[in-house]
Amino acid sequence: MGPAVEGSAPLPQHVAVIMDGNGRWAYRRHLPRVAGHRRGAEVVREMVQSCAELGIPHLTLFAFSTENWRRPSLEVRLLMSLFRLLLRREIRKLHDNGVRLRVIGERGRLEADIRRLIDEAEALTRGNTALTLTLAVNYGGRWDIAQATRRVAAAVQAGQVRVEDIDEGTLAPYLALADIPEPDLLIRTGGEERISNFLIWQLAYTELYFTDTLWPDFNRPALERALHSFAQRQRRFGRTGDQVAEDACSANE
Repeated sequence: MGPAVEGSAPLPQHVAVIMDGNGRWAYRRHLPRVAGHRRGAEVVREMVQSCAELGIPHLTLFAFSTENWRRPSLEVRLLMSLFRLLLRREIRKLHDNGVRLRVIGERGRLEADIRRLIDEAEALTRGNTALTLTLAVNYGGRWDIAQATRRVAAAVQAGQVRVEDIDEGTLAPYLALADIPEPDLLIRTGGEERISNFLIWQLAYTELYFTDTLWPDFNRPALERALHSFAQRQRRFGRTGDQVAEDACSANE
């Protein structure tokens, strides 16, 4: 657990977010969908700042899924343009504030200039430690497991791994988020209550928090409500509640 909200409640070390509701936010205001996406990008900036101030070291945002290519081509182009803008205009601010940026997902379908901007942003911020911001772009949980499986198969072919030795621990190091803690808390905005192919493996024991608040309206108080909900939960990981309580007492002695 991390530090506390208002000095009392334990914080998650890793928060993952499915940012849903940009289009509906715009529709309700009789605005084009891109207006919702632009406002949503501003909320990303605010979310990063809030997590850094609260002491949450890892934030992962579902920015563009493998299924999002099915959206209207104009909307896809606008989303990619916003991503370019983030990489060009925001990366220096992130770097100056000690934020490490990383991008997970299958990059081959992204345009060459976007791949170059990602490489440059990751290289610039690699040594930063204040907060790790991970953007999932052209990412899907099934893709993640499949690409990890291919890499394990290659290791088997190379004689580095024996088939009979393959278990969960064999696959885990090849997954996209292998080098950081799995999410403690998943927040999904916009009223839907599903994970939509996001971090399927990594969310096995994650606490889920669903809110009707649309992403462009998700602010610091909304984040703190999610953190308060998280703090009320007992995370057992297969143990009984009594065992968890005993361990907590032992740790405090």
